[in-house]
Amino acid sequence: MHKLWASTYKEFLLLARDIGGVAILFVMPLVLIITITLIQDSTFRTISDVTIPILLVDNDNGKVSQTIEIGLKDSNAFEIVPCNTEEEAKALVYKGKYQLAIIVPEDLSADLELKVNQNVEGIIAKFGLEEEQDESQLVQISSKEIRLYFDPATQQSFKSSVKNGIDRMIAKIETESIYKAFQQQVTDDPEEQIFETENFISYREIVAQNEGEDILPNSVQHNVPAWTLFAIFFIIVPLSINIVKEKSQGTFVRLRTNPVSYSTVLLGKTLIYLVVCIIQFVLMLLIGIFVFPEIGLPTLDVSGRLPLLFLVTIFIGLAAIGLGLLLGTVATTQEQSAPFGATLVVILAAMGGVWVPVFVMPKFMQAMSNISPMNWGLNAYYDVFLRNAGVVEVIPEIGLLFLFFIATTAVAIIYNNKKNAV
Repeated sequence: MHKLWASTYKEFLLLARDIGGVAILFVMPLVLIITITLIQDSTFRTISDVTIPILLVDNDNGKVSQTIEIGLKDSNAFEIVPCNTEEEAKALVYKGKYQLAIIVPEDLSADLELKVNQNVEGIIAKFGLEEEQDESQLVQISSKEIRLYFDPATQQSFKSSVKNGIDRMIAKIETESIYKAFQQQVTDDPEEQIFETENFISYREIVAQNEGEDILPNSVQHNVPAWTLFAIFFIIVPLSINIVKEKSQGTFVRLRTNPVSYSTVLLGKTLIYLVVCIIQFVLMLLIGIFVFPEIGLPTLDVSGRLPLLFLVTIFIGLAAIGLGLLLGTVATTQEQSAPFGATLVVILAAMGGVWVPVFVMPKFMQAMSNISPMNWGLNAYYDVFLRNAGVVEVIPEIGLLFLFFIATTAVAIIYNNKKNAV
């Protein structure tokens, strides 16, 4: 125990003397999580919290254009900005001043009503209720198109949602027009309702949760665990650098002259950096609980979850430390360990779903994400934050993290022993 205490105290002195390194470990993750959460918050808000200005050129001035305008306003996602001409709207969109311009063609409402009436009259005539129409006397009505001009930088998901929304509104207008035309043909009373026009099928969005729970995922619940995980794993950079520095300065040579095993040295580093990981986690929680509400972000809810969150954090920290010990043992110079460690963390974060959700990745990358320890840690955090999981539910993830720590540490010890035996 004395040897372990001496090794641990040595690591504490190394960290305490490196003020810049400590600042990077504690301050930079806090800046990162605040910045990323502020940027991504609009993604997790309800649509009513964000409005996008769009241009509307109404050449129809009829029921269809009014329905489209009302539908867009009622969605609370768009601010309608009237525009006079299609050319003007196109120029403004291509300059990037607006994300979208909607061009409603002339006589759209009138032509739609005429087309529906012709179709209804043709159907009724085929049933023998009216004389069949003379096709030569029918007015030829050309098809209409609503033109949508999108900013070239607009994402495809935004384009699809707008087009689907307009399609639904047009379909509803056509359906109501057909009902109205049939009613005019079969009854003389315009006030009589012979068709039920209310939607028979509706949908309701429900967040999957246990009975009695009220879980509404937001930007804070997603970003705090993700970037806490990223910050914890980033300790492999200073950890590996310290190991390489000790080798280059001859500290390990002096340690080998004493009856201290390499595993004892690594255990001392593990204890100190595990405390660093826990402090990082606590700071992230404090930011989520006290700072985020002051800048207009949701408050992080950790009620009843703290013991399990600390347990998960300990195993995540062990996995990150094991990777840092292995990298520091294998690397021979700081120029090897620093850039490789930083790049490795970024790769593991990308594979693990910290930046892009795993389910939207290609199939190959989804399979690769299963070997990323950051994916195991992120799933464990999400189980606790979003699914109210218990200890039993997170055992698979923390078990994998612990096995990763054991494997990487064992490889580091074996590699060091073989290298020194040569």
